[in-house]
Amino acid sequence: MAEAILYGIAQKMIENLGSQIFQEIGSLWGVQDELDNIKSIVSRIQAVLQDAAEQQSQSNQVRDWLEKLKDAIYEADDLLSEFSTEASRRRAMSGNKITKEVRTFFSKSNQVAFRHEMSCKIKAMRKKLDAIAKENRDFNLKVHLPEKYSVSIERETHSFVPNEKVIGREDDKEAIINLLLDPNVEVNVSVVSIVGIGGLGKTTLAQYVYNDETVNTHFELKMWVCVSDDFEQLRQNIDGKKYLLVLDDVWNESHIKWDSLKSLLMGGAKGSKIVITTRAKLVAEITESVSIHTLTGLSEDQSWSLFKQIVFRKGQETNNPKLEEIGREILGKCQGVPLAIKSIGSVLCLEKTEAKWSYVKDNILVNVLQSGEDILPILKLSYDHLPSHLKSCFAYCSLFPKDYVIDKETLIQLWIAQGFIQSSNQQLEQVADEYFKDLLWRNESIITLPNSITRLRNLQTLKLKWCRNLKELPRDIKELVNLGHLDNSYCNALSHMPSGIGQLTCLQTLSLFVVSKDPPSISKHVAGLGELNGLNNLRGTLEIKHLELLEDANAESKAANLREKQHLEKLILKWDGRSNLNADDNDEKSLEGFQPHQNLKSLESEWNYGMVRDADIYHPISQLPSLKRLYVTSMKDLEYISERDISEEVSASFFPSLNSLEIFGCPNLKGWWRSASTPDHQQHQHHQTLPSFPLLSSLCIRRSCPNLISMPLFPNLERLYLANASLKPLQQTMAMASSLPSSSSSSSPFSKLKVMILLELKDEVPLLDDWASNLNSLKRLIIWRCPKLTTLSGAMQNLNSLEELRILDCDELDPVSDVDDDGMEWRLLNSLRSLILKGLPKLKSLPAGVQHVTTLRELVIAEFPNLMNLPEWTCQLTSLEILVIAKCPNLSSLPDGIRGLRLQKLTIHDCPHLEIKCEKGIGEDWPKIAHVPKITHEDPSPKLNGDGMYHSDTFSIWEGDVTKNELEAQNKMRSKYLSIFRILWTSATRQQLR
Repeated sequence: MAEAILYGIAQKMIENLGSQIFQEIGSLWGVQDELDNIKSIVSRIQAVLQDAAEQQSQSNQVRDWLEKLKDAIYEADDLLSEFSTEASRRRAMSGNKITKEVRTFFSKSNQVAFRHEMSCKIKAMRKKLDAIAKENRDFNLKVHLPEKYSVSIERETHSFVPNEKVIGREDDKEAIINLLLDPNVEVNVSVVSIVGIGGLGKTTLAQYVYNDETVNTHFELKMWVCVSDDFEQLRQNIDGKKYLLVLDDVWNESHIKWDSLKSLLMGGAKGSKIVITTRAKLVAEITESVSIHTLTGLSEDQSWSLFKQIVFRKGQETNNPKLEEIGREILGKCQGVPLAIKSIGSVLCLEKTEAKWSYVKDNILVNVLQSGEDILPILKLSYDHLPSHLKSCFAYCSLFPKDYVIDKETLIQLWIAQGFIQSSNQQLEQVADEYFKDLLWRNESIITLPNSITRLRNLQTLKLKWCRNLKELPRDIKELVNLGHLDNSYCNALSHMPSGIGQLTCLQTLSLFVVSKDPPSISKHVAGLGELNGLNNLRGTLEIKHLELLEDANAESKAANLREKQHLEKLILKWDGRSNLNADDNDEKSLEGFQPHQNLKSLESEWNYGMVRDADIYHPISQLPSLKRLYVTSMKDLEYISERDISEEVSASFFPSLNSLEIFGCPNLKGWWRSASTPDHQQHQHHQTLPSFPLLSSLCIRRSCPNLISMPLFPNLERLYLANASLKPLQQTMAMASSLPSSSSSSSPFSKLKVMILLELKDEVPLLDDWASNLNSLKRLIIWRCPKLTTLSGAMQNLNSLEELRILDCDELDPVSDVDDDGMEWRLLNSLRSLILKGLPKLKSLPAGVQHVTTLRELVIAEFPNLMNLPEWTCQLTSLEILVIAKCPNLSSLPDGIRGLRLQKLTIHDCPHLEIKCEKGIGEDWPKIAHVPKITHEDPSPKLNGDGMYHSDTFSIWEGDVTKNELEAQNKMRSKYLSIFRILWTSATRQQLR
């Protein structure tokens, strides 16, 4: 954990050294160069800290180097703190005239002495850090920043455990229960111990037994106490009762203390039992246990079952035998220890690839001992994959005793005092609060709330958002009569709502209502949907899930009385599966019963069944007056969206308010109208008036839509995103539009387009010569990973409004061959501000036309293996402020003309020859760039990506097969107040509904 704290301290040092006060005082005292060198050295050290942390378990030399580095960094931090304090003091004093005169009269010699002393200390520290930094070259440490993973650490000592999550402990459970129910034990109170190493699941097993129904009925009183080091928590009122007491996590090995506790517990009736969980067998022997149950590791198959449960959280098990083979090899290192399996599973679930898992197996786990006694290296993986800024904060918590209740505000203040919290524009307390919430969010162990919370009669707000393992709410929640806000959104594990929740008439927020699989007629602790009847103050969003479990959907949906909830803005209805596929009428009636108040602004309905084939799916929704967003998503068999004839469409009522359209993962989709594909219609297309989306501004077609050839018109489109699709629909639409008598430049497709992103287009057909003829409003163009694209011919002359152009990873594209020799076509790009060229292997020199783009402020050149030099005309780019050159291995020098540019930032990354030439102070090309205020070697990769834009959240038909009648049934719920209507159909059953 030391490396995380080092990283944080190093980051603080780098930020301080770059601050204004350090710059001013450093220059005044003549130590600025030394401070700059320290900043550079610390930056280099910081960059290799993560790799050093990973290698220290395998190399004693790296471990010793980290220890030496830790001492030096702490010394440097102390020295800079001293420097900063003195600088701040002198700066403050300089503002007072009298103080300034007194200080000058009395302490000139002291100032000189202090400056000399400080200069010597800083110089010595620079040499020490430089020597340490040079040592790491022998270790071949990799330079990279810590990766940020979301890691869940499950550990909670309480009495509840969900049975479905316990794997491989059935035999152990049976053995413990037999011991607890043994009638042949003579003493009143006997002890059963569960012994095993940390992480084996002793507490889980005790929970498993504690909640068994047989145990519940056998004991009159049950108590659960977590014991860390002393026996501080004891239950009262046990005299004369047959009780079960669980003492979890006992470490105390004192005979005297155990005898003292035992004397207090002997008053129970015959048959009372004490269950102890401990890692130490000596503890079990001291307690004079009638039986010691030694827990062992899980079997190989049990380990794999648990591992799959963690890694493949949505039941999407791997079909990759190689991945399973690697996974089982990794589990061999875990020796059947559940906590280790969970820990490593939480890391591997983030990236389920052979490369990632092999790296973990061959590198991270290479030094883990095989004995099963030492699982800390595996458990530490959870910590290693925390972001560096959280590692420091989390490690600091280890200073508190186990089971200590840490006050949040106190902890935040301590973090700030230690310098763990850094911020440029936010309050430190706000940043620290975000860190705290992040760490809390990563712990998914909250499974149940204590019923004692219902004693807080004045409680008004209860926030449980993102408690993803929360199984149930307190049974007596009806006692919280003043509760106004219950935020249980994203509590996806909730199994039911507690009976009586309908009595909380002050509720204004109820994010989620879960229909139970056990109806109120069977379980008295379960709330039925009718308890929503009187909650008419609800506002905001209400989600009701598992509606497929309703016994009488029509009656119960009406009993919810949604019609009277006038403040509700968004309603989400979810059917997550069904056992009766013929119950269509039941669902239709339930939809009718869920008629909301007319003030409702958003309605989402989600099913988990059904498939869509060739059906007129748009008909029930095309004329919704307020529908703004539409998804057509993952419908693998869909060929046409409409069966109607184009001539029957009325443009005025064709999706009149639709603003955003996304078509995703429809590999067989050919067009909007089937009739448009017939020879007759194609022949007479110019006689038809194509319907258009009058207000559509965002269009996204992505992921496997290669056969799509025609679309309605979109005269007002502003944002277009094509990914892994085809250019055919665009070219076809433009061709159709050009033949329409009513077409004009102002109403033509794309005439208002501002953003176009083309990603992974694999068309064999080249772009038409006039493909950009209407793009005179385009401001941003990104072309990324289009392997078949060979030319942009004719485009430049039409892009006079373009401000940003990115061409990325197009293997066959050569912009130089696109235009005439002098590149005059580029001169027409008179608004271009940013040009990013990356991964164009055919490019051997910059396009000559770039010299004419005098408005250019940013130029990025990356991954040009054949680029030898930059042209001298680069000096003509008089507006250039940012120049990035990355991964150009054969580029060896910069043009002389670069001296005359007013560059503000220059980045040179992974260009070995050029970096040597530009080394500060000594490089041959250094004088050419010495005037640039900011010169970096940072990896610009994050900048060199295409952008996704479309995250629609409205009408969706998801992986399904529905019939036209079913979609028309949804239309019955249409309201003129409805602005969003979403249907998600998933292929859980993959059976067509008839």
